[in-house]
This record gives sequence, C-alpha cells and structure tokens, in this order.
Amino acid sequence: MNIQPLLEALNIQEDAARALADDLRTQIGKLQTRLREAETHLEQLAITRKTVTGLTDLLPAGPPDLPEHPDYPRILAVFNDTTGPLRAKDVCESLDHELLPTNIEGTRAKLKRLVKLGILTEADTGIFTRNQ
Repeated sequence: MNIQPLLEALNIQEDAARALADDLRTQIGKLQTRLREAETHLEQLAITRKTVTGLTDLLPAGPPDLPEHPDYPRILAVFNDTTGPLRAKDVCESLDHELLPTNIEGTRAKLKRLVKLGILTEADTGIFTRNQ
C-alpha cells in the first residue's frame, strides 16, 4: 500500500488550513483595530456630551416659540420696524386690521401673551415695547 498520495493530500489540507488560519488572524487583527477605534470614538462622544451638557447652564436661552397664529410674526415685524412703544391700536393699524374693539382687544391679548413669553414688555399700562 502506497501512503504517499495520502500524505500529499494531508499536506494540501494542512496548507489550506494554515492559510485559512493566517487569513483569519489578519482579519481578527483588522477587526481589533477597528474595535479600538470605535471604542475611542465612543469615549470621545461621551466626553463631548458631558462637556456640552455642562455648558447648557451658561448658554443664553433661545427665543421662545411663538403661538401658532399668523399675526404673531407680523406683530413682531411691526415692533422691529419701529423705535418707540406701541399701543394695541397702533399695532392694529400697522397690520391693516379694522379698528374695531374686538380687533383691538384681540391684538392686546396677543401683545400680553408676548409679554408673558418675555418677547415684549409692557412699559406702562397698554404700552408695549420690544425686549432688547
């Protein structure tokens, strides 16, 4: 019985298994490098999050959200275009609303809501100005 072909077949299988093991070791090395990079990135993101949340108390508050009514941006535009204080009647005129009591009272209510939001101030009763 000739065992030489059997030994050659074993050599071929050993070479293939060795090549596969070497290839897998290379892949594992690359994956370990990528894993270290991902973990480092996660640590940096955690530090950034901690820094940003630590600074939130120092940042000025953004402008409050306006109520959803088309008059609010228009009212603010009126105050941006003027230098002095305005009454509800003046704002109604600027918005081209009829000077009816219901329109003036509705505008006054909107102005008071803007005061509550900290956007306007009521300098005197019924006299509104833009906060600086």
